[in-house]
Amino acid sequence: MDKRQNELLKAIVESYIKTVKPIGSKSLCKKFNCSSATIRNEMAVLESLGYIEKNHISSGRIPSEAGYKYYVEHLMQPKELTGEDMLKLQTIFKNNELELSDAINKTVEIISELTNYTSIILGKSSNENTLQQVSIVPIAKNKIVAIVCTDQGIVENKQFVVENEMEINEIVKTSDIINKMLIGTPINEVSKRLEFEIKPIISRQIKQYETVYNIFADAFQDFVNKSHNVYFGGKTKIFDEPEYSDAAEIKKLVSKFEDQDFINKIEENSLDGDIKIYIGEENEFDPNVTIIKSSYKLNGEEGTIAIVGPKRMEYDRVVGLLSYLQKALNDLEKEEDHYE
Repeated sequence: MDKRQNELLKAIVESYIKTVKPIGSKSLCKKFNCSSATIRNEMAVLESLGYIEKNHISSGRIPSEAGYKYYVEHLMQPKELTGEDMLKLQTIFKNNELELSDAINKTVEIISELTNYTSIILGKSSNENTLQQVSIVPIAKNKIVAIVCTDQGIVENKQFVVENEMEINEIVKTSDIINKMLIGTPINEVSKRLEFEIKPIISRQIKQYETVYNIFADAFQDFVNKSHNVYFGGKTKIFDEPEYSDAAEIKKLVSKFEDQDFINKIEENSLDGDIKIYIGEENEFDPNVTIIKSSYKLNGEEGTIAIVGPKRMEYDRVVGLLSYLQKALNDLEKEEDHYE
């Protein structure tokens, strides 16, 4: 695209983010100092490229998902924080009475207040737990408890109902195979090895191998889920946005916030320290939202901070806030290293 088309798309995206109203050619004439016909022609080019689309209830245009992506990659500049915003965040990190986890939690609460979006922290220990032992304990005629222990001393258990005594014997036999083959495996890799290494073996040795496999798969997934420290800031703030006036849409998103499997999808993409933006279909959480993520590592703890909002998100503001937060955490880490 040429310079004017870039500037036109930037104006359309930023206007729609601010007003939630489709943009017509007349409203852009004065800004670009050209005729309505010229603007319409340029908008036709943007539409043919898939960056804007017609709104169903008016003749105006709104950004498409591709338009938001182009804007983020080529046109957006992170917005600098105001002095007031900086002060709010600095107050948290300068409070020596707060534990690190509490400071981070309070920080994302402030970010939610400043942006009106939902923020999520997915924290976990940087020292990965490895599998030490799996035990199966019968507790009733057709009930068992699967116990998972790690080298870090973490023990989790999950109760299952089984159909008959033979099934219990097969479960115990499978646990012996797992203990022989998977001891020392990082917990977050056990599920993959269970599927690709253990399942083929028990399919040849265990009659009801699918049922048995599912018991262990559920137990390990439950352990991974519990090993995450998930914290929400402004959990319902996203529903204040105009996009969420539909009760069915609200219900769908609420159920995803309550579902650990969906929350884990927010963290699935590996982070390298950069701020990542996942728009719509890219985020694997919900096609109608944008997720902007940043990783952190401090005092041996690491995790992910994610901001969840509509696709019509103030990208420049959120990226500016997360950039400032990253710098603040890096400075704090350097201070900690200096005093050690």
